[in-house]
Amino acid sequence: MDMKPLLEVSNLGKQFASGAGFFSPPQSVVRAVDSVSFSVARGETFGIVGESGCGKTTLGRMIMRLIDPTGGRIVFDGDDITALNRNAMRPLRQKMQIIFQDPYSSLDPRMKVDAIVTEPLTAVKKLTRRQRRDQAAALLAKVGLSEVDLHKYPHEFSGGQRQRISIARALCVQPAMIVADEPVSALDVSIQAQVLNLMKDLKDELNLSYIFISHDLSVVEYLCDRVAVMYFGGFVEISPTAGFNTAPRHPYTRALLASVPLPDPHVRSGQTPLSGDVPNPADPPGGCAFHPRCRYALDICPKERPPLIEVAADHYVACWLNESRGFKEDEN
Repeated sequence: MDMKPLLEVSNLGKQFASGAGFFSPPQSVVRAVDSVSFSVARGETFGIVGESGCGKTTLGRMIMRLIDPTGGRIVFDGDDITALNRNAMRPLRQKMQIIFQDPYSSLDPRMKVDAIVTEPLTAVKKLTRRQRRDQAAALLAKVGLSEVDLHKYPHEFSGGQRQRISIARALCVQPAMIVADEPVSALDVSIQAQVLNLMKDLKDELNLSYIFISHDLSVVEYLCDRVAVMYFGGFVEISPTAGFNTAPRHPYTRALLASVPLPDPHVRSGQTPLSGDVPNPADPPGGCAFHPRCRYALDICPKERPPLIEVAADHYVACWLNESRGFKEDEN
């Protein structure tokens, strides 16, 4: 793996105005993403996990520049794309693509698969109709479909087949990076495995980089090289996947892992699942955003936001507990 970063994100943030009317100013500001920094190497799969509403999708769409950031910096393949307009972004669209969560709404029901898969090619390459068709057939074969499927409409496919079509569409311009926003959450478990194996094979074959957004910890563990845990718009822990389940250092990460059901009903995890609700985004708590739900909260937690520090090799945690007395693995 080439360790030179393909993507570098620095202090990225996004605020939305809440309660604004046509003639009235906004009543409050919601910080959907707050000062997020990370990098992704070429050929790496970087996972992002967290509860619904924590800002995962907003972050992914900002990286793709489908949403304009409020602050921070995005550098992709050496180019600062933070403030590029639509025309300036057009050449870079070939290098970065996205797979959306819902395969039923992300494909135009009025278009045949041939047109869906080759549509991005018309924007970036001058090819004849026959060349586009041959390339579409080759892409369908790569994702496990046949040339006959080029003549069909999306409603003629299952959910897993539709997501394969979405992957073929993303691959058609030979991107360096794909943002996958919960690409298997709407699929049956058996179909999830097929799509995940396909994505893993394509990564190895084409040296792709993925940003894989998910709430399923087992999926992230299977596919990703590193994983970032997101809470209330910010990263609280970034860890190599190999140690994610065995040595979590943030109380929120431990709570997430404790919430995963075990296959044996007679075996308990020994950890207390997370309680309480996510704070109101329009009225965020001071200091560490997790402290109202944290059973280990210290006096400093409501006062100051902890920085993301390296506590082990390539393992970063934003928690005052690690700063003050260390995190004891036997604490439940």
